[in-house]
Amino acid sequence: MQRKFPARISSISRQISRSQGGGEIQPKTLAPPCDVFINHRGIDTKRNVAGLLYHHLRGLRLRPFLDSKSMRPGDRLFDKIDAAIRECRVGVAVFSPMYCDSYFCLHELSRLMETGKKVVPVFCDVKPSELRVKDDGSCPAENLDKYRLALEEAKFTVGLTFDTLRGDWPEFLASATDAVIQNLIEVEEEYGLITDHKLTPSSFSS
Repeated sequence: MQRKFPARISSISRQISRSQGGGEIQPKTLAPPCDVFINHRGIDTKRNVAGLLYHHLRGLRLRPFLDSKSMRPGDRLFDKIDAAIRECRVGVAVFSPMYCDSYFCLHELSRLMETGKKVVPVFCDVKPSELRVKDDGSCPAENLDKYRLALEEAKFTVGLTFDTLRGDWPEFLASATDAVIQNLIEVEEEYGLITDHKLTPSSFSS
């Protein structure tokens, strides 16, 4: 099945821009930092799943946020990432064997959940049942509770699984892209940003 993403994605982007600007310059709402926030553990997935997904979405004219690609020297780490999470439309949480070793990853996940974002979980080389928040004594108890709630919510959200050694990479990227686009369409329709014509997931395939 051949997918026809670029034209439809371009249409979505143009309509988002019109809905935000309304023909007038509005600096605070002109262009969000990203459409899709990719939450991941860099040591596990920056050079494979997360990095490839970032480049794949960029090729479809979407605006994904990946910290190693979207930040420049001098950017304030927490400010930039928090702004991207607030303004994104869809989140992708790439879970991996060392994901829960990072409170920073869990903080991003909890912020995505707290801000009510649609999140697409990707379980990469790890089963949902293997993901647990660890207490090493350095994190406040209230934060650990937030992380556990966010992690449980993600674990009980329908997502994708992928084995980096045996999996089909093109098929995975296509499936992940389909999931992101479907959720993006739902968000745009929910907020009434797509008005010229109705889009459905089948619009992206032939």
